[in-house]
Amino acid sequence: MVNDGHIPDRAATLEAIRPAIGRIPIEDIFSFASGHKAPDNLIALWYGEGDLPTPAFIGDAAAEALRAGKTFYPPQNGLPQLRQALSQYLTGLHGRPVEHQEVTITVGGMDAILLALLIIVEAGDNVIVVDPVWPNIKGIAQAVGAEVRPVSMDLGEDGWSLDPEKVKAQIDNKTRLLFVASPGNPTGAVVDRETQMRLLEMSRQHGFWILSDEVYSRLYFEGDAAPSLLDIRQPGDRVMVANSFSKSWAMTGWRIGWLVHPPELEETIAMLVQYSTSGVATFLQYGAVAAVRDGEGLVDQIREQCRTGRDIIYEAIGASSRVVLPPKPPGSMYVYFALDGMPDSRQAARSILSRTGVGLTPGSFFSAQAEGFLRLCTCRNEATIKEAAARLAGNLD
Repeated sequence: MVNDGHIPDRAATLEAIRPAIGRIPIEDIFSFASGHKAPDNLIALWYGEGDLPTPAFIGDAAAEALRAGKTFYPPQNGLPQLRQALSQYLTGLHGRPVEHQEVTITVGGMDAILLALLIIVEAGDNVIVVDPVWPNIKGIAQAVGAEVRPVSMDLGEDGWSLDPEKVKAQIDNKTRLLFVASPGNPTGAVVDRETQMRLLEMSRQHGFWILSDEVYSRLYFEGDAAPSLLDIRQPGDRVMVANSFSKSWAMTGWRIGWLVHPPELEETIAMLVQYSTSGVATFLQYGAVAAVRDGEGLVDQIREQCRTGRDIIYEAIGASSRVVLPPKPPGSMYVYFALDGMPDSRQAARSILSRTGVGLTPGSFFSAQAEGFLRLCTCRNEATIKEAAARLAGNLD
């Protein structure tokens, strides 16, 4: 290539990328948090992770595998030991068989979602997304060229709920996928069994897929696990379920998740893994085996930490005349509330950070319709949550 001495400017470089990528908002939770000077007394509750390090029994299993030389390429769908462990775990949890051929190990829950989109969605298709929702979902759907059709949950006296008729109104012949998260991030809302059945019936009638994000399924305060599409799906249903070790096993930095999919897609998804990440590091997967086989006590501990944190925050800020506080969420690790008179959630988060030293996430990241809301992560030790609650309680009126 001949260099004529002309150096393109940055604007020209940005114009040369795919338009679908250029339209995705650059600002996200991380950039918002890192874009502010952290006060010395910062309590960072803007990220969706706890403060509990991964316990030793998980780390030791990975370290032992590392020392034993388990450092070669993994099978594309994941270690057989891990797939089998998850098969047994999910079958026991949901009371219906989940075969190991239906489980692919992924680089976190986000990779599971990306693989599902890559295998289903083409440019020009539309994806119905139930929101408020983690902003990565709409962004990755846009990245594969899909039109995103948001359907907002309704906030009523009983909390957040999904009206299936609102989903039905968005379906057309270009609808390839419905994305729903339950328990949800940021709301903690759980899609009830009746609504799940309605969505499944729509999928069967119209032929679109359902991708269910169930990353918070074990952080459910009304039972062992939240209602799941794995409880009710039938052979032939176009259903995939994304999950992760991140939240319920204190493994956010490990980047290990899984995707449950029809067994017929095992080889196709393996091919996509080969062309994208080539799989999760082998020795790390041995740590995940230990987590799923021996980690029920850990799951219980993290669930109770989230429940306790939720209750502390509700008690502390619920008396404020300015706080719009929905009923307590039945799951996840968040409190999602609004401040009366502060419709700009970014401004509200900045103001709270400067006055209290508590970092919260603006609700506008999760839904344009939920502007004014703020998300707070409750998965912290009790002393930290009590300190954050005390600061907020004295500075929200």
